[in-house]
Amino acid sequence: MTEAVVELRDVSLTLGEGASSVHVLKGVSLDVAKGEATGIVGPSGSGKSTLLMVIAGLERVDSGSVKIAGELLNGRSEDKIAAFRGRHVGIVFQSFHLIPNMTALENVAVPLELAGHRDPFGRAARELAAVGLAERVTHYPGELSGGEQQRVAIARALAPEPAILIADEPTGNLDQATGRQIADMLFATARERGMTLLLVTHDPSLAARCTRQVAMRSGRIEAAAALAVPA
Repeated sequence: MTEAVVELRDVSLTLGEGASSVHVLKGVSLDVAKGEATGIVGPSGSGKSTLLMVIAGLERVDSGSVKIAGELLNGRSEDKIAAFRGRHVGIVFQSFHLIPNMTALENVAVPLELAGHRDPFGRAARELAAVGLAERVTHYPGELSGGEQQRVAIARALAPEPAILIADEPTGNLDQATGRQIADMLFATARERGMTLLLVTHDPSLAARCTRQVAMRSGRIEAAAALAVPA
C-alpha cells in the first residue's frame, strides 16, 4: 500500500465569531498518497483554500485530526508547527508574496537562513537556476514579470526540499501562456523530486492534469476520483 503523507480525519473548522462565524470545513476526511498530484476543485467558498491551510498547519482545526508526513499537528505550539512546515511543506500562492525590497536571491534565501540551512544563498541560487532565473537573481520583484515572480515563489517553496508542495491558484494572476509554463514547471518538478502536489484551481484543464481530483462543496468533500491520465 502506498504511504499516505496527508491524513485528515473528520476535520471541522469554523472561522470568525458570533453572527459572523462561518463553518468552513465540516467533517472532512482525506488521504493523499506520497507522490500523488491531487487537484482540489469546487465553487468559491467551498473550503478549498482553507483545506490547504489546514494541511500546511496555517489554520488550527476545531475538531478532528491532522497528520502530515507521519506527524500529528494537533496540539503542537505555533513555533513547532512553523518549524515542521519549514521542513516538510512548500507553499505557492496566487499572489506571489515576495518581499519587495529584497532581491530574488534574498527572497529565496531568507527562509533558509531562518531555518538554519548551512548554505542558504548557494541553495537559493541553485533553485533560481532550476526555474530558469539564473540571470535574474539580483533583480527585485518590481523588476520582474508576473511569471518571473511566480518562478521566484516556486524556487522559495522548493528550496527546503519539502515532501509536500501546496499550490493555491498558482496560475490565477498570470496570462494563459505564462500560466501554462508555470503549471508545466510545477508538475514536472513534483514528478522529478517525488513530491506530493496539492493544487487548488478553478481551471478544469489544470485540474485534469492531476492524478486525482477532490471536489468540494459547502465545506465537505463531494467526491474524490482518480483520473485516467496522470500529469
